Amino acid sequence: MNKEYLRSILSYVNSIAIVGASANPERDSYKVMEFLQDYGYEIFPVNPNLVNTKILGQECYLSLEAIKQQIDMVDVFRGVEYIPNIASEAIKIKARILWTQEGLFSEEAESLCENAGLKVVMNQCPKKILEN
Repeated sequence: MNKEYLRSILSYVNSIAIVGASANPERDSYKVMEFLQDYGYEIFPVNPNLVNTKILGQECYLSLEAIKQQIDMVDVFRGVEYIPNIASEAIKIKARILWTQEGLFSEEAESLCENAGLKVVMNQCPKKILEN
């Protein structure tokens, strides 16, 4: 997937759930979340260990299903073994895009999402796509 195509996908996104969000400013998920928020996206951090806390001013959610607003894109910062379950949740909430960060790829999740009509981007960082 070339950068222009990935940018075109991101141009249709308004809301992004960051699964595996961290409150630690040194973590990549925090840095990407901050960048995307500053870029103008509505961000929803998801981390069951941080429920009832805020990350960058945003309430942290237990799961994708706990978010009561429409989510356009699910950006995953979890281990490969979790991606199929996250994909199933993304389908359930009717997200339009499943995106996994660099180093993360799951054929099972890709197949699940594509069969459900979601766009799938894996092993890419949206921050890197948008900042260059």
